[in-house]
Amino acid sequence: MLPVHHPRALWRAHGYLPVEVWGPPGTDATPAGAHLQPFLCSIPRCGLAFHLAGGLRDVDVVVVPHACDALQGLGSILTDLPPRPLPALTPYLPRATGEVAVAFLAAEIATLSTRLAEGSQRGPTADDLLAAALDEEAADAAFRALLDARPRISLSNAAFYEAVRSREYLPPAEFRAVAEVALAATGPVDGIPVLLSGIVPEPAGLLACLDRHGVRVVADDTACVGRRRYAPGTSTEPFRRMAEALGSGPPDTTRGSPLSERVAYVVALAAQTGARAALLAIPGSCDPELFALPVLRQALEAAGVRTLHLETDLSMPFTAQADTRVEALLESLP
Repeated sequence: MLPVHHPRALWRAHGYLPVEVWGPPGTDATPAGAHLQPFLCSIPRCGLAFHLAGGLRDVDVVVVPHACDALQGLGSILTDLPPRPLPALTPYLPRATGEVAVAFLAAEIATLSTRLAEGSQRGPTADDLLAAALDEEAADAAFRALLDARPRISLSNAAFYEAVRSREYLPPAEFRAVAEVALAATGPVDGIPVLLSGIVPEPAGLLACLDRHGVRVVADDTACVGRRRYAPGTSTEPFRRMAEALGSGPPDTTRGSPLSERVAYVVALAAQTGARAALLAIPGSCDPELFALPVLRQALEAAGVRTLHLETDLSMPFTAQADTRVEALLESLP
């Protein structure tokens, strides 16, 4: 599963265990250079190198939603590469909102369901699909509660993200249990309140750096966490309900949201949480994020929120230079 947005309920209803692969970090991306341009974002390059090294050997199907052109290109070549061909699904997310977008996405999810049923020789009933959607919505509610309670949770940044990102692989009931434990960890909190944005809070040294410098991430706008605040659907038709939920998240560059809406949302999020600074951790060559970056930084600075753009590479460790830049930002805060 190479994210960002995908219908978790659909995979589970068909008997699959969805596990997300954001890179993974620390992968040597060099082998991917034979198939992908070396200047592409490190997420698809690491993902391809991981596959070439046999990391997906136990996977039955790969799903690569169209978050960007680089990921779409990756999805188109996975079926032909060693060590073994992989069935690859490349669902397209509408770059719009409203009824037309919901109808399109519901039809896309229905097509995915048909393809999954062909591969497994069985398909879930409408009741099975709806039950899976409701189960995921309960997990999404726990996910939102975690994000809302972050300013009051006494966990370190590393521990909090370990809990909230377990949503990427745990079944709904198991994630709700993790969320319940994290929500109980309330108590006195301190630290410099910061908003974290970008695609993914990696490499791992990033969170360790923030903990070391006394930073508390009180607001998350990363693609793997904060932009997946899905509201529950309302329809009793399962594919439409999944589409309603999937399209309900905050404005997101990977879904082609209008820049004005995206900027307004992030500035409001910083204000609501009292963030004094914003760290924008963006993989190099991430076109969707970099396009919005200048306007977003200008708006945050105008609102009194200092910003720092960190160009990240998931195939490389967090650098001492980046650590120094974070420290310099914090020292410059009034």
